[in-house]
Amino acid sequence: NLKNIDVKIPRNKLIVITGLSGSGKSTLAFDTIFAEGQRRYVESLSSYARQFMGRINKPDVDFITGIPPAIAIEQKVNARSSRSTVGTSTEIYNYLRLLYARIGRTFSPVSGKEVKHDTVTDVVNFIAGLPEGTKLYILSPLFFPEGMGLVEKLTLLQNEGFTRLEVAGEIMTIEKLLPEIDRYRNTSIRLLIDRVMATDNADTLSRIADSVQTAFAEGNGTCFVEEPQGGTAQTFSLNFEADGIKFEKPTEHLFSFNNPLGACPHCEGLGKINGIDEDLIIPDHSLSVYNNAVACWRSEQTKDYKEKLIYLAKTFKFPVHKPYAELTAEQKELLWEGNIYFGGIKGFFRMLEKQKNKIQYRVMLNHYMGKTICPECKGSRLRKEATYVRVGGKVIFDLMGMTVEDLAVFFKNLTLTDYEQKIAERILSEIRNRLQFLLDVGLGYLTLLRVSATLSGGESQRINLATSLGCGLVGSLYILDEPSIGLHPRDTQRLVNVLKQLRDMDNTVIVVEHEEEIIRAADEIIDIGPLSGIHGGKVVFQGALPSGGKLPEAGKSLTLDYLNGIEKINIPARRRQLHNYIEIRGARENNLKNINVRFPLHGIVAITGVSGSGKSSLVKGILYPALSRRTFQYNGEKAGRHETLAGDFHLIKSVEMIDQSPIGRSTRSNPVTYTKAFDEIRKLFAAQSYAKINGYNASHFSFNTGEGRCETCLGEGVIKVEMQFMADVVLVCEACGGKRYRPDILEVRYKNRSIADVLDMTVNEAIGFFQKANKATAAGIANRLVPLQQMGLGYIKLGQPSATLSGGEIQRIKLASFLTKDNGMDSRFFIFDEPTTGLHFHDVKKLMDIFQSLASQGHSIIVVEHNMEVVKNADWIIDLGPDSGEKGGQIVFEGTPEQLITHSHSHTGKALRKLMEPLTI
Repeated sequence: NLKNIDVKIPRNKLIVITGLSGSGKSTLAFDTIFAEGQRRYVESLSSYARQFMGRINKPDVDFITGIPPAIAIEQKVNARSSRSTVGTSTEIYNYLRLLYARIGRTFSPVSGKEVKHDTVTDVVNFIAGLPEGTKLYILSPLFFPEGMGLVEKLTLLQNEGFTRLEVAGEIMTIEKLLPEIDRYRNTSIRLLIDRVMATDNADTLSRIADSVQTAFAEGNGTCFVEEPQGGTAQTFSLNFEADGIKFEKPTEHLFSFNNPLGACPHCEGLGKINGIDEDLIIPDHSLSVYNNAVACWRSEQTKDYKEKLIYLAKTFKFPVHKPYAELTAEQKELLWEGNIYFGGIKGFFRMLEKQKNKIQYRVMLNHYMGKTICPECKGSRLRKEATYVRVGGKVIFDLMGMTVEDLAVFFKNLTLTDYEQKIAERILSEIRNRLQFLLDVGLGYLTLLRVSATLSGGESQRINLATSLGCGLVGSLYILDEPSIGLHPRDTQRLVNVLKQLRDMDNTVIVVEHEEEIIRAADEIIDIGPLSGIHGGKVVFQGALPSGGKLPEAGKSLTLDYLNGIEKINIPARRRQLHNYIEIRGARENNLKNINVRFPLHGIVAITGVSGSGKSSLVKGILYPALSRRTFQYNGEKAGRHETLAGDFHLIKSVEMIDQSPIGRSTRSNPVTYTKAFDEIRKLFAAQSYAKINGYNASHFSFNTGEGRCETCLGEGVIKVEMQFMADVVLVCEACGGKRYRPDILEVRYKNRSIADVLDMTVNEAIGFFQKANKATAAGIANRLVPLQQMGLGYIKLGQPSATLSGGEIQRIKLASFLTKDNGMDSRFFIFDEPTTGLHFHDVKKLMDIFQSLASQGHSIIVVEHNMEVVKNADWIIDLGPDSGEKGGQIVFEGTPEQLITHSHSHTGKALRKLMEPLTI
């Protein structure tokens, strides 16, 4: 929708591109500037190199001058593999592997002693360090090649020039021993290599070194240094072994769970296996064994196992009446592992395994199976040999399980020897720098073991930002898409500092952003608008923020109006009194500290807290799947760890989760298909006389099937021409002219419009078009499109590909699709995950109006949010914290916004205080 605009962007500055959702910001930043910057860099490479890289389209622009190589950091989680973690994506784990391979010390799991392999120099230094004149024997064990006996070995040694042996502590010649060999077959026999005296004389030490070398050679890597009459006795070995165990020398591959050499063979480096799931076997931790806590022992066929435990409990003092949550670790282990009297839960399942030829046992096994921690590696993903190696007293898995914040402290205080320091100096520098970058972008609460696929869009983007900082590139163009997503206002200034740090390295930083603090921190602002869609695409303001803080030219753009306070999002006149609720008891997922939380119904409830405080674990991890199961909408997703779900379930008809996931990435996905309005449009065209005469049904008007679509472009409307190492050329289909359908299908008309004409209408045009019709079907189509108009999406076209929609537009389309469903007056439970993603101040204002309208109709809204404009509109706030990671997971505050701003220990309260004045409650 860009209107042939000219933009001059200064180099080596922090630029913020802002504007309403759908105004053209991303089109300018990513589809134009980034695409051309990346394309020119790729075009500078050889044609051979380009064929292995992604082909890049030339943007629709007349010319761009002065553009440097471009790097885009977008708001999406790129890695979906469970093998990708925070540690691997930031490359910190690669450096950790190298650190452990180079300076890691191996310790025996038997004795706990350090495992070392010695050298000739070690032995010589040991001898030189003894008191002058100390008499010593240099010995080696007898090593027998395969098939060689004692007599053959001794004869061979005699032929090689060796003459003496140590036999049971006495020196004896080989010549004397051979005739009496039978007497000494079960006696300790060692080869005497040399008799020496401790000294610091260089010539003598040189001779000793030769003898030691010979001892190692004859003893297959083992050498003994002993005093003749007892006293000093030391064993040296070239082999990496101790306590009878031969250890593997540390290499970087030993610590890689993505490599067969390092991955746990049981779980293949995933850390989890299919096994019996504790949460399925004991779903309610508030119950005791006596009250059927063990779900698999509740049936008539299996209750004997419970009764046996109850009967025998006095014998080993097991508390059968105590709730499972209150059992000690030893008591839980007894319940699971069993003892000599009782087989335990695992014993019960071993019995099922043995009899799984019976259908009822197979069904029971499948019912209680799930992803569980690998018992072999305990979730570390690595083979056990990797856990023998330590740096600073820690194995590598200990470091992976630490938060970034704790890990930075560990490496700051790490003490090494001078030798180790010289080896690890560069490695440690890289690790410390990358950890500091993660801290700078507010991700100190993450662990390196956190799977990348579980990160939010904002977390993923800030990790990419930290990785880019670690690369230390200069003279580049960085383009970021709303890096403040998922970031609490407390940490916004830290993000601003990181962006300025990137700028100060002589880079140009362009940020597509709606966060006020970041906009005000920019060196220059480019405001695209004035409105969205076809009504946007123009530069309404470009310039720097004056030192006084007030922006000039108020009234020309909505952004300036909101920044100047001319426009604002108002606080509701009153808060709803909420009486009914849903309650989660004993929430323990991730970092949640066994908390009880009540979610009031029929109002707007905001879940707040700093990033990593436990909001997503509570709402997406526990509330949504548990409530879905309770309302018979089970989606296969297992609820996180908690005791039970209670409350007024009868007041909820259905649960709807509206998050940031895309509605479709192909050109076939569009708003009209997602909201199901296209089904009614196809039926309307199939009901026309011309369609009936020719035998066309609704499927003929779908561009996804072969009955009516253009067969040249297969309903895409465009043809891609592959150009090998150049970007593909996308051309409008010559056969259908981009209309997607066969010519005869386009002959079918409703009010002189073909179905292609209808798909080319905006939502506003389509509503007006169908509302004028007399038919009930046409009126029904208009009613399905009205929610899109109410969401402020009247400017988008019905057939616009979903891939061209912004994040904010996608989320509002999802909400509109739910509102189009025929639910009567049934109360619905909406869960929104950061709905302000991609939304301008003006869009947030519209969203708040929709939320208030939904709540007034009796629906319940739970919103996980950092935007204080949303929080101040809530009827009730649940604030988690007080901090992130292990320092979070607790309820800091529950109440109204007016009560929260008086709370002295809440980071959310401090941020909210800037927007609100205390009102009468």
